[in-house]
Amino acid sequence: MKLSEFLADIAQSLRVLAHRPGADRVQLTDANAYQWEGHVCQLLPVARVNRVDLDLLQGIEPQKKTLLDNSLQFAKGFGANNALLWGAKGMGKSSIVKAIHGEIAERAETDPTIRRLILVEIHREDISTLPELMRKLAPHDAQFLIYCDDLSFDREETDYKALKTVLDGGLEGRPKNVLFYATSNRRHLMARDMIDNEARAAIHSNEANDEKISLSDRFGLWIGFHNCDQDTYLQMINGYCAHFGIEESPQDLRAQAIEWAQTRGSRSGRVAIQFVRHLAGKKGRAIS
Repeated sequence: MKLSEFLADIAQSLRVLAHRPGADRVQLTDANAYQWEGHVCQLLPVARVNRVDLDLLQGIEPQKKTLLDNSLQFAKGFGANNALLWGAKGMGKSSIVKAIHGEIAERAETDPTIRRLILVEIHREDISTLPELMRKLAPHDAQFLIYCDDLSFDREETDYKALKTVLDGGLEGRPKNVLFYATSNRRHLMARDMIDNEARAAIHSNEANDEKISLSDRFGLWIGFHNCDQDTYLQMINGYCAHFGIEESPQDLRAQAIEWAQTRGSRSGRVAIQFVRHLAGKKGRAIS
């Protein structure tokens, strides 16, 4: 057999495999969380999600309620919005997504109106494969919450166009069983000069002198996270200590917590849990 004929046979076999029944789906296990490997178009099950209980996230009650309500609506098959969680570092943007997924999974055990909700993490470098991921999830009988942590784009990047297509709907439209959440330190995800370029390309300058077109405009829900004050920071620490059973006199705990924050130059949920881990270690305790 000639090489050309051999290669033609391989190509035909690949075409047959690509169009076999169910080829547009990815394989799911019993897991309720997965990581998407874009370069091989594969979902890797996550046996144990690294998360905390929703009640442990202190100082962000309005944000928790807004995102939980939106996520519950989606899990029940009702209308819901893609969400952008933006703002200060360490204030629980990524933790709240994982905590809400866990909360809904627990409620689903006793509430038959809540459908199976699967969390899918997509890495920043795989965002260009997001449309492909959505196409593969659409045929499944489950609700999918796709989540990208620390999402932003720089001047020379073009991957944001794939995300814009997904958020705007595009020709295919977003599957009804798929929702997208992103966290970012940037409110508009893109640098200011990128936003200006988008505005010039999309709208005639005579029609919109002040209008800015940004990627974040495509999200139906914006949730801001801001630096916390000292009282909220101490409230977080007290909550963690109570949860993990770490005993310390109120005066000593307050003094040590304030000193810890001063050495870090900030107060946040991340700084609070780091302090509690430090305190647990001093007492010969291990916490997750």
